Amino acid sequence: MKRRTDFGKIPVDEFSRFISIVRRLRRECPWDRKQTHRSLRETLIEETYEVIDALDRSNLPALKQELGDLLLHIAMQATIAEQAQEFSFADVIETISAKLVRRHPHVFGKKRLRDAAEVVRSWEVLKMKEGRRSVLEGIPAGLPSLQRAYRVQKRASLSGFDWKRPAQVWTKLEEELRELRQATRVGNTRRREQEFGDFLFSVVNYSRFLRVNPEDALRGTVDRFVRRFQYIERSLARRGRDIHNATLPEMDALWEEAKAKHKRRKTSR
Repeated sequence: MKRRTDFGKIPVDEFSRFISIVRRLRRECPWDRKQTHRSLRETLIEETYEVIDALDRSNLPALKQELGDLLLHIAMQATIAEQAQEFSFADVIETISAKLVRRHPHVFGKKRLRDAAEVVRSWEVLKMKEGRRSVLEGIPAGLPSLQRAYRVQKRASLSGFDWKRPAQVWTKLEEELRELRQATRVGNTRRREQEFGDFLFSVVNYSRFLRVNPEDALRGTVDRFVRRFQYIERSLARRGRDIHNATLPEMDALWEEAKAKHKRRKTSR
């Protein structure tokens, strides 16, 4: 496909054709006709994570494609709603446009804000004026738990409910670790789960003071683990060995080898 160069143009014709394609699919494709708001939920989540994966890999061609897949889900949801006369695609666009203008009085009005931190605080005040009963309202319960904990803590901190110094958070982290150790000595599974959750919540709290997103940090660690473990599998396979029959010292040695190779690649860039 020819690369477009008219970056400033609003793609009215392209968007109109896209919506026409989606509406035709809903009329003529048996699979598309069968879908409901709920049935598309899981694949919507998957497509969102595929966008994140493309971003993490800095893969612009993949990002372009995955954004299109995500846009398809938005169009499908809106088309399903139109057919049921619940709301229209125009309603979706008008609602987000109104929200953007309403929540950016420093752009579309006369209010002046100094920096991004003031913008965030202004947003929270505006959200409360829109009818929210809690500053924590609006954080999706379906978020991954690490990300949800991070968002909840950041939102609470905007109201002044926060530690002042990283050392205070570290002290709390050590306290939660002691309580977790104590809980492991008793047979109460529920208590161990609660103390482990408290410990993780404190770890997330400390991540904020390090300016690290815990979800991103853990995802990166999992990715590194997968790469190194698969290196062990490949190395053993080249030797005609099966990982299930390898010894732990063999696997540990290959693990360290994988780490060293990764470090060399990073330093050579």
